[in-house]
Amino acid sequence: MSTAEETGGEDMPWGEVSPDAARRLLIAAVEAFAERGYHATTTRDIAGRAGMSPAALYIHYKTKEELLHRISTIGHTKALTILESAADGPGSAADRLAEAVRSFVVWHAGQATTARVVQYELDALGEEHRAEVVLLRRRCDAAVRRILSDGVEAGEFQVPDVSGTTLAVLSLCIDVARWFNVDGRWTPDEVGAMYADLVLRMVGAGTGAPSPQK
Repeated sequence: MSTAEETGGEDMPWGEVSPDAARRLLIAAVEAFAERGYHATTTRDIAGRAGMSPAALYIHYKTKEELLHRISTIGHTKALTILESAADGPGSAADRLAEAVRSFVVWHAGQATTARVVQYELDALGEEHRAEVVLLRRRCDAAVRRILSDGVEAGEFQVPDVSGTTLAVLSLCIDVARWFNVDGRWTPDEVGAMYADLVLRMVGAGTGAPSPQK
């Protein structure tokens, strides 16, 4: 699924990027990085996908790494918004954990092409840019850890290792971007509901809700 086909509830993919030429180049970079990997992709590849000359790319982005940094920063900021909104939301710890997992998985499925680049090309960033993104990832970790800690304190969850469980929950959600296929058996919403139920069971707060059967 290309970034042009990804919706994830957004009216326009990468609508926060302007002008239009910069947005087209960013979308082309996402598709190229997801398909070929960051290191195997050239600026000529990106410009060609955007229907522009290689020289046009440098008007908007100084380097290929700057493009990856922009993609990664926007993607991680969206991920953080999803998780912190759930952590700060209403309801019990179980309610908030289910919402965090459901919405995080829906984003990784609905934006699978983008999410693969955001989550799996981190090591291609330069040291300074990587440090910025790592801080966003730590805040994502903290949001989930806070929900789990609340659940343990309230007696809702049976979690002997909150930090380890946080890592397991996030890894489970993120991996959806690796395997999700828009032409596959489930929709993003169905996968989100299934994973929310699985995670609640994992922490000892299973709802007994049926998972999608197909």
